[in-house]
Amino acid sequence: MKDVETRVDTGVGRMEIARTRGAASGFLLILLGAWGALIPFVGPYFNFAYDPAVAWTWTSARGWLEVLPGAVTVLGGVLLLMSRNRATAMFGGWLAVVAGAWFVVGRLFASPVQLGDFGSPASNTIAGQLAIELGFFTGLGALIIFFGAMALGRVSVRSLRDVRYAQRPVVAEPVAVEHDTVATTVIDAPRRHRAAEPVEVDDEHRHRSWRHMFGGSRRTPVAH
Repeated sequence: MKDVETRVDTGVGRMEIARTRGAASGFLLILLGAWGALIPFVGPYFNFAYDPAVAWTWTSARGWLEVLPGAVTVLGGVLLLMSRNRATAMFGGWLAVVAGAWFVVGRLFASPVQLGDFGSPASNTIAGQLAIELGFFTGLGALIIFFGAMALGRVSVRSLRDVRYAQRPVVAEPVAVEHDTVATTVIDAPRRHRAAEPVEVDDEHRHRSWRHMFGGSRRTPVAH
């Protein structure tokens, strides 16, 4: 029966987390970031856009205020979703928080730093304008900040689950023994055993040998 050695590695674990810790938040952040980056280009198809309400039209304001923070949010979500390192996952969470904040306040810097004109909501109703505002900037940014902050809270604390995950037992592979060595040991064992056994000497044979050595062999006289 093979002996299996089990050992517990207690030297690592502070920066190691299970991939599931930031998986849910990372997945939601990827969806929100993709929405923020693509909605200005596909929104005009169903009258959900800012001016110019033309699909797949690139402007400087769309690039700086919507595509850039959306791409950064997607990157942060991917890091949260895939990373098993605590520092990397926290960096992804902070990227998402900063991108969400840019969605909320980025338009305040559009005119001072000349990022472009982001236009006005392409809707004639107050409800439509409010929905566009929430879906493009304020509401989207608030959701991204919320899920990013929640992910930061989860990955920044070292829980009991993290300790157990880092100190999970590692099963060592059994050491293989060569077949020739086993065979040699099995074959040589009886030989060594037989060599160690005492050898019985026949007294009659010993006396006869001495007589043959010094006196020669006695010949039976032949009768004439």
